[in-house]
Amino acid sequence: MVVQPQSGFSSDDNGAGSLHDIPKKSVVAIVDDDDSVRSAMSKLLRLEGYEVHGFATAADFLKSSQIFRTQCLVSDIRMPGSNGLEFHARLLALGHHIPTIFMTGFPENKSRERALAAGARGFLIKPFDGALLIQLIEEALGEA
Repeated sequence: MVVQPQSGFSSDDNGAGSLHDIPKKSVVAIVDDDDSVRSAMSKLLRLEGYEVHGFATAADFLKSSQIFRTQCLVSDIRMPGSNGLEFHARLLALGHHIPTIFMTGFPENKSRERALAAGARGFLIKPFDGALLIQLIEEALGEA
């Protein structure tokens, strides 16, 4: 199979490509009210080949068409209007069983325990290593 380079892609003289010729992996949604966190995580995951969609609120994600395409969700615990655990419960109630990884800048054992009891695939404390996030996503998607 021949893969045509995308615009902005150039291969070196021996025909080897760069990260941009890696086929897209799964669709990952990031829900976090912090623009800088969403942006940094989106860039990291796109470099890994994921299709990434960011949302500032749980409500934005719930009303988007991405709710039907998302294969892994990374959500903050503390957000305006809804916390991540309530958001996850709402998704489950709507029949959307999306593998979910929670993150927080306010670590509390109670939140971690509740998240894992609700079926979360991971619980990260900000700031965290990007390699750990990627590992958790791969495990959640069965790609590890």
